[in-house]
Amino acid sequence: MDRDDPAYPGQADYTPLLLKLYDPIVIGVVAGLVWRVPAESLLDNYRRNIRDRHLDVGPGTGYIIERSGLPDGSSVTLLDPNPNVLRHAAGKLGRFDVTAVEADVLKPFPVEGPFESVGMNMVIHCLPGPMPRKARAIRNIADVLSPTGTFFGATILGRSGDHSWLGHRVLTAFNKQGGFDNLGDSEAGLRDILEASFERVDIQIVKSAAIFEARGPRPRST
Repeated sequence: MDRDDPAYPGQADYTPLLLKLYDPIVIGVVAGLVWRVPAESLLDNYRRNIRDRHLDVGPGTGYIIERSGLPDGSSVTLLDPNPNVLRHAAGKLGRFDVTAVEADVLKPFPVEGPFESVGMNMVIHCLPGPMPRKARAIRNIADVLSPTGTFFGATILGRSGDHSWLGHRVLTAFNKQGGFDNLGDSEAGLRDILEASFERVDIQIVKSAAIFEARGPRPRST
């Protein structure tokens, strides 16, 4: 991804070193202590919804896919603009039939559907705002999802979220640093951009996070 791209800061920190430390620090400490979101809540969302012929947007280390209960040999496509992420996750998910695609979720996808499930876990808060701009990513996902498939994931809410004292300070710091761009992200805004592309939307708020499921992709308007 070009350094001048507005989405660049949201993925730039994922170096090989960070990816080695990601699971214990980000999933173990930051998610639980800062955002107060148990890893089990994120895992449950995957276990309910993941299917063979799965697309994962922003797979991180592959930690959640690896523990999702998806059968060995299932088709999994990983999409991320950062080659470090793709190499790391693909290596960890070797028991699946993995395809790695270097691409930006905000731009037209270089992959064809339909996928039976699409996961996007802890990515929306990293995309450049405001929310209507992030809607481009949701529209691109709807375009490649099967009519019977499910789009699911989680994101950290902005100032309107139920943050602790620590959560508010980390939220501000991450937005200032550029890794997050979500101060204006809200549950209502998330619902709006999901419902613009999907007929049925369910959102569960768990402290700082919104955990969502969306079904019934709407046709793209002309």
